[in-house]
Amino acid sequence: MSKSHHHRSVWWSWLVGVLTVVGLGLGLGSGVGLAPASAAPSGLALDRFADRPLAPIDPSAMVGQVGPQVVNIDTKFGYNNAVGAGTGIVIDPNGVVLTNNHVISGATEISAFDVGNGQTYAVDVVGYDRTQDIAVLQLRGAAGLPTATIGGEATVGEPIVALGNVGGQGGTPNAVAGKVVALNQSVSATDTLTGAQENLGGLIQADAPIKPGDSGGPMVNSAGQVIGVDTAATDSYKMSGGQGFAIPIGRAMAVANQIRSGAGSNTVHIGPTAFLGLGVTDNNGNGARVQRVVNTGPAAAAGIAPGDVITAVDNVPINGATSMTDVLVPHHPGDTIAVHYRSAGGGDRTAIVALAEGPPA
Repeated sequence: MSKSHHHRSVWWSWLVGVLTVVGLGLGLGSGVGLAPASAAPSGLALDRFADRPLAPIDPSAMVGQVGPQVVNIDTKFGYNNAVGAGTGIVIDPNGVVLTNNHVISGATEISAFDVGNGQTYAVDVVGYDRTQDIAVLQLRGAAGLPTATIGGEATVGEPIVALGNVGGQGGTPNAVAGKVVALNQSVSATDTLTGAQENLGGLIQADAPIKPGDSGGPMVNSAGQVIGVDTAATDSYKMSGGQGFAIPIGRAMAVANQIRSGAGSNTVHIGPTAFLGLGVTDNNGNGARVQRVVNTGPAAAAGIAPGDVITAVDNVPINGATSMTDVLVPHHPGDTIAVHYRSAGGGDRTAIVALAEGPPA
């Protein structure tokens, strides 16, 4: 097999906790671990439907109603010859799509199959917020697409259906039924490609076995209204009783609207992504250690090499992989930055680097 599923295994393993899907990990190990953290007090909300439980939703009926509002996302990662897949929610008839940032993070090529009209589109990244794990995409040339109906807040005990592109299978979305079991849940994950750690809070937890490929898909209520964006799951999806986690749609849409307005910030990036061309890992709180360098990237051209430790960028201290990623969010291709680092061969150095255009962070 010439194409590796490495990147898919990295983020898909966040989705499933510990990656055990045969044929996806290619023996690369667990990749990213997901651990549900302790919930905030609101996660203990009483089940309002405990004394009168509502009937579960028919998943097949919801596929017919909501499926046309969904896209299947395919990604390629040219820097490591890998591929990935995920799901998106159409929020504008002219091809604006809401998804998880981790679905498209690092991708050098993105395409989307619109379930509603059966067409495949090239995709541009409008912007993203890595800290909220939300991205907005634009399908090139799309018009007249069916759009999702946005719902309100989730309620503990209400029945839901989660839809998505399970296993990257494409075509009609898969759907699983369940109910909301808790609110305001937290998870954490580490991207083994960059070493960056992410923590997400305020999530909806449902007893629906979300699976690899569902990321970015809709979690809907009995009316077919989107109440959340499928984001993560425990590894018990392989058996009965798997738990899924979704970003509340109100929060996701607030980020999406900010992105669409063009209002960038320290966490929201608009437009093309600045590219330094290196992968780093934590260095015990003392900088970010360079693990690998893209041969044709700006860092390599500036003489930065594996084993070097980056200590600051533009005099902003770097204390690990996550801060290295964060410091680049406000930048765009063509910007010039000063990278301060300790050479693996000894001595402190500074490289003035012109950032190139690269994949979303």
